Amino acid sequence: MSYQVIARKYRPQRFSDVVGQEHVTQTLSNAINSGRIAHAYLFSGPRGTGKTTIARIFAKALNATDGPSIDFPDDDERCAEITEGRALDVLEIDGASNNGVEQVRELRDTAPYAPATCRFKIYIIDEVHMLTTAAFNALLKTLEEPPAHVKFLFATTEPEKVLPTILSRCQRFDLRRIPAAQIVSHLEYIAKEEGVTVDEAALEAIARGADGGMRDAESTLDQLISFCGEAIKETDVLSMFGLSSQAQVLSLTNAILQGESAVALRELNELTTGGKELARLVGDLLNHFRNLLIYLVSKGDVGILQISEAEKTALKEQANLTDHGTVSRILEVLTECELQLRGASSKKILVEVSLMKAIDASRAMSLNDVLDKLQEIRNEGGGIAVEEAVSMSRKSPGKQKTSEAKQNKVAGKSLEEGESSEIKLEPPVASDLKLLWPDIMDSLGGFSRAYFQEAYLQSIEGGVAKIGFPEEYAPQMELADTKETNKVLITALGKRGQSVRAVKYVIADRPADWFPLEMSGSNVAGEGGEDNVSSKPPEGPVDMEEFKKDPLIKKALEVFKGQIVDVRT
Repeated sequence: MSYQVIARKYRPQRFSDVVGQEHVTQTLSNAINSGRIAHAYLFSGPRGTGKTTIARIFAKALNATDGPSIDFPDDDERCAEITEGRALDVLEIDGASNNGVEQVRELRDTAPYAPATCRFKIYIIDEVHMLTTAAFNALLKTLEEPPAHVKFLFATTEPEKVLPTILSRCQRFDLRRIPAAQIVSHLEYIAKEEGVTVDEAALEAIARGADGGMRDAESTLDQLISFCGEAIKETDVLSMFGLSSQAQVLSLTNAILQGESAVALRELNELTTGGKELARLVGDLLNHFRNLLIYLVSKGDVGILQISEAEKTALKEQANLTDHGTVSRILEVLTECELQLRGASSKKILVEVSLMKAIDASRAMSLNDVLDKLQEIRNEGGGIAVEEAVSMSRKSPGKQKTSEAKQNKVAGKSLEEGESSEIKLEPPVASDLKLLWPDIMDSLGGFSRAYFQEAYLQSIEGGVAKIGFPEEYAPQMELADTKETNKVLITALGKRGQSVRAVKYVIADRPADWFPLEMSGSNVAGEGGEDNVSSKPPEGPVDMEEFKKDPLIKKALEVFKGQIVDVRT
């Protein structure tokens, strides 16, 4: 007997053998058991996920001798004919080579004739999107009202190219990419049946390279058995297909997050010297940073990720090095790199530059964050300019006392000469929350304060400050709830005698005696005071040259050891 490749040898022969498409096989099984069998079905999805295989199994279930039944015997004569491709009443048509109107007219003309031996005459048309518009139109009438003994099963990788008039006449099933864990499990079974030893890491590398396609994974395993014999290791898979190991991807990710440019370039050089495919490497980095973003946003929920134990451990460690805003910026850089790689003549240089941009993105701050931080510095310094705060220790005692008086004035009390600078503020009662609210709002920068315009301070109990938002302003609540903003609010409440450890946001109607915040500006130091700080965001475009000349901005750049980047979306 001639050699049969693994993909054909282990092709599923019944619905229970199909891997990763339970949502399709279960629905079809229920349809057969209940007798609700439609006249036309469309199976769509990526290559190698089981579209044609499911269509064949469905045809066998419909034409089984004692059927329709999903539990047909393996030696059933009708099913064996379909499996071997010699059934007269089950016709498989390649839509790519039989896409003309003449071929479809021939199909339409033969459809009314009764099946020769089977219960149903079944037409399986693969890559149906390749049919011409004229061919589709010739099929419409037969597809809408076919004879009772005719069933149409279509398969396609590009359902968007199928005419809507055809789609509306079919029951559509979308097959999904098969999870890597299920591919690994199936490959383990095949390797055992073939008497081959394959490392777990090698199986994971094969599954990663298959990108959700079982046929691709099986073909890869077949090729590796021919190349390596009865023992396959991860290095064999990586060298043959130009893949990067998971450890290399994680190491490069750590270098990006920790800002180690030299390490990142050295890792990249080692990978390219070893013949690794750069497009695949960038894709692996994108996938890992995507997993890291989901891990951060979901607060450590790995149940929605299809990852190995090693990657779970790495995500837990890397989550302490970054935040979701930083990861989003890195993803933007890598996505742009992936797009440019297709037409780049110097791919290595492009990836090197992109890695440097990713490292810069990991250390960058948005302009809003900078402005909010500057406002926090102003508030913590009592409205004193940053330069004055830095040089305060070098001033004379008289000037320092004047500065302290300013700070005390901000806190709500102006001291006379000789008075103690210690201020004790009692926690406000519930009726004083309305007075406390605009006071702590002045702690925020203009951009952050704008999100709280329609909010109110609901309560302060048990160390938790609750801030309410009317339901129609829920989107503003989501924007307001950030780690940085909450830290500023907790600090501001602490300065006003409130021991608060957390800020909680709730959807609740604002009381009738509360009014929206005034956004035209607020006086932190008192009416007419020299420390007046406007909370209104600047109108119109920001003059970047004037912005950079501001002494406060210059000092902030020194503090953050950063640079201003104009990011446009």
